[in-house]
Amino acid sequence: MTELFTPPFPEPPKNKRTRLRRFAVAWHSWIHVLFEKSYTMMMGELRMPGITMYIANELPLVDRILRDNITFPKHRELSNSLWPLIGNSVFSANGEDWANQRAMVNPAFATTALHKSMPSMVAAANDLADRLDGLDHRRPIDIDPLMTHVAADIIFRTLFSEPLSPQGSAIIHRAFGKFQRLSHSASMLGLYGLPSRWFEKRSLRPAADIHSVFFGIVKKRYDDYHATGAAPHDDILQRLIEVKSETTGEHFTLEQVMNQVSTVFLAGHETSASTMTWGLYILAECQHIQDKLREEVASVSDGKPLEPHMLRDFHHLRNVFRETLRLYPPVAFLPREVSCPVDMRDKHLETGSMLVVAPWLTQRNKNNWACPHSFDPDRFDDPANAEMVKQAWFPFGRGPRVCVGAGFAQQEVMIVMATILRRFRLSVKPGYKPEPISRLTIRPRHGMKLLFERLG
Repeated sequence: MTELFTPPFPEPPKNKRTRLRRFAVAWHSWIHVLFEKSYTMMMGELRMPGITMYIANELPLVDRILRDNITFPKHRELSNSLWPLIGNSVFSANGEDWANQRAMVNPAFATTALHKSMPSMVAAANDLADRLDGLDHRRPIDIDPLMTHVAADIIFRTLFSEPLSPQGSAIIHRAFGKFQRLSHSASMLGLYGLPSRWFEKRSLRPAADIHSVFFGIVKKRYDDYHATGAAPHDDILQRLIEVKSETTGEHFTLEQVMNQVSTVFLAGHETSASTMTWGLYILAECQHIQDKLREEVASVSDGKPLEPHMLRDFHHLRNVFRETLRLYPPVAFLPREVSCPVDMRDKHLETGSMLVVAPWLTQRNKNNWACPHSFDPDRFDDPANAEMVKQAWFPFGRGPRVCVGAGFAQQEVMIVMATILRRFRLSVKPGYKPEPISRLTIRPRHGMKLLFERLG
C-alpha cells in the first residue's frame, strides 16, 4: 500500500498563544493562529477587544448554524470587508433583502447548465494548455496566476460571452492579491477594536481596478437593453439585466447589476483558482494518483474532445476534487452573527457575537476523518465515511446560503485538470514545500511553482 501524502499546513502549537502573539500571527493568516485543541474542540470561545468570537466544531451545531439563516445571518464584518468589491449583493445581504436578491439571481444560473457552459470551459482550458506549452519547461512554472487566469476566463465567458484578455487577467490577479491583504488587515484591526479606516480606504483602489476590467461591458449592455431592448447574448449578465423583482416589479439598477456581477465573478473564479492550484500541486507530489487520473481521462475520452457525458465517468478525478476541497477549502471560515441571545453547549451567546463555522477545522478533525491531514481521495468511496461526507464536508456551505455555483465549480475544475493531464506530466523540485495562508481565501504565500513535462 502506498503511503498517504500529507500536503503542507501550519503545524499547530500545543497551547493557545497570547493575545499579542495571536495578533502578530493572524496579521498574515487566520489558519496560523489555530492550536492543537482547535481541531477537536466542540465549541471554542475567544474574547477579543472588539468582539467575542465563538467557533463551533460539533457537527450538530455546524448543521444548525448553517441552516438557520435567520438567527445566524452573515456577519457584518464579512460584509464590511467585501463591501468595496461586491457592495450589497446576494453574498453579503441578509433577511428579506437577501431573499429577494436570491430569487432574482437564481434564474441567471440557468445559463450555466453544463450543455451551455462546457464549450466555454473547454475552450478556456485548451487556451491554458497552449499557453503552458509555450513556456520554458526547464524551470518551475508558477501556476498561481495561470489558475487565476483560466478560472477568471471561464467565468468571464459565462458572464459576458467573451474571453478575458491577458491584460485583464493580470490586473485581476494583482489587484485581488492587494485587496485580500488590505481587507484582511482591516478585519484584524476591527476584531481588536483598533482603527481600520486607513486600510479600508486603501482597499478601494484594487477593487476599482477589478471593476474596470468589466464595467464597460456591463454599462454598455445595461444601457442598450434599457434603451432598445437589445439582448445580444443569453448569459448571466443578460439575465441579471432583464430580471424583475417579484415583490416590486423593478429591475436591478446598474449599480446593483455591478454588485451581483462582481459577486459572481469573485466567487466564480477565486475559489476555483484556489482549488486547481492546490489540486495540481498535490498531483505533482503524488505521481501514482496522477497516473491513475491520466489513465481514467484517456479511457473515458478515448482521445476525443471533452464532452458533458464524459464528466460523469471521471470518478477518480471527482474524488480528487472533493479531497482537495476537504484539505484546502477556499473559504476556511464562515462567520455568522448572533441575532438574538442563544445558548449553545455550556455557553451563552449575546446578540452581536461572532459565531464561526470553519470548514478548515471540521474537515480536518480526527474525530470525523481518519488521517485527517493526509490526501486520500479514495476515502470518498468508503461506505464508513458516508455520514461524514454528508455532515463534515461543506466547502460550499450548507442550507439556504449554499453556494449556487458548486456544480459549475466542479465541472470547470475537472475540465481544466483533465486537459492539463492529457498534455503534461507534473512534478516538483525535491524539497519544495508551498505555504498555505488564509485571508479571504486560501492561497500559497509565495505562488505555486511546478515542473511541466510535455507528453507524446
